[in-house]
Amino acid sequence: MSTDTIGTPDQLSDPPTNVPSSTDAPVLSRTDKLAPGHFRAIALLMASAFTVILNETTMSVALPPIMDELGVTATTGQWLTTAFLLTMAVVIPATGFLINRLGTRGAYLLAMSLFTVGTALAMIAPGFAILVTGRVVQATGTAIMMPLLMTTIMTIVPAHMRGRVMGNVGLVIAAAPALGPTLSGVILEPLGWRGVFGVVLPVSVLALVAGLLWIRDVSEKDKHHLDPLSLLLALVAFGGLVWGLSGLGEGAHAAAGTLNPWIPLSTGLVFLGLFIWRQIVRQRTNSALLDLRTFLHSNFRVAIGIMSVSMLAMLGTLIVLPLVLQEAMGMTPLQSGLIVLPGGLAMGLLGPVVGRWYDKIGPRPILVPGTVLVTLGIGMLAFLHPGTSPFYVLGAHILLSLGLSAVFTPLFSSALGVLQPHQYSHGSATINTVQQVAGAAGIALFIAIMTLRSETLTDSGVSAADAMTSGAGLAFGIGAGVMALTIGLATLIRRPETDGEFHGGH
Repeated sequence: MSTDTIGTPDQLSDPPTNVPSSTDAPVLSRTDKLAPGHFRAIALLMASAFTVILNETTMSVALPPIMDELGVTATTGQWLTTAFLLTMAVVIPATGFLINRLGTRGAYLLAMSLFTVGTALAMIAPGFAILVTGRVVQATGTAIMMPLLMTTIMTIVPAHMRGRVMGNVGLVIAAAPALGPTLSGVILEPLGWRGVFGVVLPVSVLALVAGLLWIRDVSEKDKHHLDPLSLLLALVAFGGLVWGLSGLGEGAHAAAGTLNPWIPLSTGLVFLGLFIWRQIVRQRTNSALLDLRTFLHSNFRVAIGIMSVSMLAMLGTLIVLPLVLQEAMGMTPLQSGLIVLPGGLAMGLLGPVVGRWYDKIGPRPILVPGTVLVTLGIGMLAFLHPGTSPFYVLGAHILLSLGLSAVFTPLFSSALGVLQPHQYSHGSATINTVQQVAGAAGIALFIAIMTLRSETLTDSGVSAADAMTSGAGLAFGIGAGVMALTIGLATLIRRPETDGEFHGGH
């Protein structure tokens, strides 16, 4: 996290816990700095979240050597990623309860302990089953970290500073996944696949020790007990949705005897309805696993809608584009990775800048052009063919990435900014759950469209390369059309009224 966005530790002062509203005091009374302890806590949470999210995408490059050493097929090996995503989808809905119950310190120590144990287990795994178990334990810790980061920022950062601080989250959600495959590739040659976990392990241990020293609770703990039925419904609902969507994405490439993806998908939808009903009942006693009253706020509803489509577009593109570059346009894995790396880095590095813009001008002047850029970027990719210049692809992906950087920070800040403090953890958990399901949906949608279209063209005599780029082009075109709908939605997002504390009202 860049220190210039919130000041260096020796420049920081106490946070404005009792700053009068703008109706009682001049705007000059606001405080633009964080207390040193709060600065260290947020910096540590940012670094920890970066580490655990970075780990999500390392398996894509490490899978081939793992398959060779442990003697598993590609279909079996994919469970290293699928199990990770399934665990994330199941655990995230419960993070609102965990954060409120355990407090900031307890939730952080639990998250990093699980991640550290999972990393160590994966590093020494003697067989594939233990390796998958390690990934599941890792994913459990990862699932807690992002909602905890957002909740802590919303709790201890003054309203007028949230944009610039939340902008640093872009470094986590964008740069970390982009760097994962590159880092994995660098480590694999000298250290092998175990080295991918071995390099991360000391970093996670260090973060755990730092958490023991620096992390303190920033809000009162909740005394409500866990509802086992809600947890069971969440497990089947969100696990079924992600499993089913992942299966749809595999399509014709699914192994013989694989469960029909419509079975877990339809089961997930049924249990999602039951989960929602259960939460509405539990909300009457303020004991819901995931408080859905966050959806009573228009800003939150609209932001979730835009975020869903944006995640669908981003992850669908991230999966399909490298496949097309390698299999239809003849690029090496390194070349395809280098093409998408600048966009990912630009998206992350622009996050703090977008955050400062948000604090100054509000969400709409950033969101509207951002959604336009995302739509144009995906639309440009719809015209790919085997002879397309790599620079055209690079430009389209950078355009897409810049647009996404202008979308996520305002959405996070606007969605969470309208909630009451006791709802922050539930709002953060909802946002991260939606991201997981929307991401799985995007991958399934893009791959299914590309596969169906390319197989139809191949059967009619079109070359494999032309058929694949045509199929991917159709997927990108539909994605651009869906993304275009968010341009109008972006005009409905308003600056949260809480910002008026420090800006003189709105």
